[in-house]
Amino acid sequence: MSELTLVQAVNRGLQQAMRADPDVVLLGEDIGVNGGVFRATEGLQKEFGADRVIDTPLSETGIVGTAIGMALYGLKPVPEIQFQDFIYPAFDQIVSELAKFRYRSGGQYPCHVVLRAPYGGGIKGGLYHSQSAEAYFAHTSGLKVVIPSTPADAKGLLLSAIHDEDPVLFFEPKRIYRAVTGEVPDGDVRVPIGTASIVRDGTDVSLFAYGAMIPPTLKAAESLESEGISAEVIDLRTLSPLDEKAVLTSVEKTGRAVIVHEAPRFCGYGAELAAILAEKAFFSLKAPIQRVTGWDTPFPYALEHLYLPNAERIVHAARSTARAG
Repeated sequence: MSELTLVQAVNRGLQQAMRADPDVVLLGEDIGVNGGVFRATEGLQKEFGADRVIDTPLSETGIVGTAIGMALYGLKPVPEIQFQDFIYPAFDQIVSELAKFRYRSGGQYPCHVVLRAPYGGGIKGGLYHSQSAEAYFAHTSGLKVVIPSTPADAKGLLLSAIHDEDPVLFFEPKRIYRAVTGEVPDGDVRVPIGTASIVRDGTDVSLFAYGAMIPPTLKAAESLESEGISAEVIDLRTLSPLDEKAVLTSVEKTGRAVIVHEAPRFCGYGAELAAILAEKAFFSLKAPIQRVTGWDTPFPYALEHLYLPNAERIVHAARSTARAG
């Protein structure tokens, strides 16, 4: 075991995969000599050389298109988009090409690509460095969408993603890159994609979150405990495929649900989760489903602390849900 931050765990996972498989290559802007803007790839070019850790021009569509070509020739590229906000120039490459190669080829071209990108707010990045675009990609068949919240999950899920036959979008919560530490198993220890984690047991209300929203959700659960409300916290970890069984099992037990994410509310990932609960757990629900989310506005700079969900907003939603019905 090693005590690591989340960004160190990402680095360790990439290093582990590259040592084990010479077909794993990295590419992206400034990821080589500089080790990336957040230093997630620091030291890897020195160990593996510039042929496997490739500094690219500033062209997101070129980065993703090159990665697709590499994958079709049998490599396992792990491209990095410097900020998730910059992913949109490559949107067509991702949803029209990357997501469809395995299907259109009848499985002959699995297209092993893991697209890494830091996402979300919390670093005073303003509207061009703070977006949470996960719902766009979870909507697209053929893509897997993974968002870790702990160092152990960051490494374990990244290793699983690199060895997965489907393309994976691996979104890293930059807000907690260095704010969260934890023990990380050494070696090739993988966390399965598509499995949620019960990070806190509870009986009165289910709190669903992922990524950087896990710490404030856990803080809210602790506050609720002092009020006599037992909150269960579920870390989804994988948005697509969703661990639907874990979600339904939790709500069938508690009868109440609060969904937390920092992306905007309208058509956010929480809307799909709420729809699933309404369709498949309706008779277990004792109160309306609540969502605690970002606002339907561009991400602000000075008012970032008001935009992002916090423990107080989560407590308010959970308390009103627990006392309803």
